[in-house]
Amino acid sequence: MTERFSSLNGSSSSSWNSSSHDTDDDYMIAKMLAEEESSKNDGKLGKMLSHLDSIPHTPRVISQIPDVNDASLDHERLAARLDTYGLAELRMEGDGNCQFRALSDQLFRNPDFHKHVRKEVIKQLKEHKKLYEGYVPMKYKGYLKKMKKSGEWGDHVTLQAAADRFEAKICLVTSFRDTCYIDIPPKNIQPSRELWLSFWSEIHYNSLYTRGDLPVRVPKKKHWLF
Repeated sequence: MTERFSSLNGSSSSSWNSSSHDTDDDYMIAKMLAEEESSKNDGKLGKMLSHLDSIPHTPRVISQIPDVNDASLDHERLAARLDTYGLAELRMEGDGNCQFRALSDQLFRNPDFHKHVRKEVIKQLKEHKKLYEGYVPMKYKGYLKKMKKSGEWGDHVTLQAAADRFEAKICLVTSFRDTCYIDIPPKNIQPSRELWLSFWSEIHYNSLYTRGDLPVRVPKKKHWLF
């Protein structure tokens, strides 16, 4: 991780209440444990799926949501692919934050830090506007205002920003008919880790593990549909 990210919530203030301290402590503990676990299992999924060919990734906003019939067929296709490759999903809540929850789980082994992930992605988008504004077909300031809200769906622009911010290659096993795999490397830097997500195209993201490594967690709310 870079120094800028390591310092996130690292400062202290006498004005913070005990709840803020508890949240911050939980976050830092999760970060350290995730880094330790990552070093033990580094590249495990990547080695398993090294035979998959990726298509070039182009950042884009969500333009169209599949209808119910197409979405059901897409989900069946994704489930079959995951079964073929020996993968299992840790299912994220379907509250509009699933992309950021899945990234949080991959980064910290805890989806509950999705607000931190969204905050960092927005920082990346603000600080490096020239890298991303060409992919956003609306006023960039309005896009940022919309995307910073909890519950706003992440898109392929936020995925690229997350890859750049966290210096990670984001790997998507998708439900697309024409391709099952997309990788999103960070721009102009060698990735320090891989983050694996399932992508039910334009509908939902989950965090991916090998079947034997899937953690047991009980979601606080009902996850997305399945």
